[in-house]
Amino acid sequence: MKNRIATLTFALAAGALSLGTCGIAMAQQAKTQPQVQSELTAQGYTRVHDLEFKDGMWRAKAKSADGKHVKLRIDASTGQVYPDEQVSHLSKSDIEAALETQGYTHVHDVDFDDGMWKAKAKNAAGNRVKLKVDATSGKVIGIE
Repeated sequence: MKNRIATLTFALAAGALSLGTCGIAMAQQAKTQPQVQSELTAQGYTRVHDLEFKDGMWRAKAKSADGKHVKLRIDASTGQVYPDEQVSHLSKSDIEAALETQGYTHVHDVDFDDGMWKAKAKNAAGNRVKLKVDATSGKVIGIE
């Protein structure tokens, strides 16, 4: 009987130690506040404020590259950002520059809507075109 109790006590202690070690490992993998702040800035967010760790995730308020005020949730271990609404990591001037690099001229009426940039410009042949532009890469994904 004493051997069974000793074995059970040892098993429970080993399990508790294992759970404790797992918790420490998970805590070590979590991003720190300065890391999260730096990653948000690198992704184009500005005026990041109210950055706090709550319910296992980082939360913050910021201004996106397209000028919108957004609330963000950030995965504590991967740094994946989940904005409360679709935003672009590229600004209007980034899109204008990207379109000019792709050969478009007279770029105007650049607007972010429904998760993508829209713009009007002239193509290489001088024809007026309406463009749909990827909000992440700045590449044209549709021409009208």
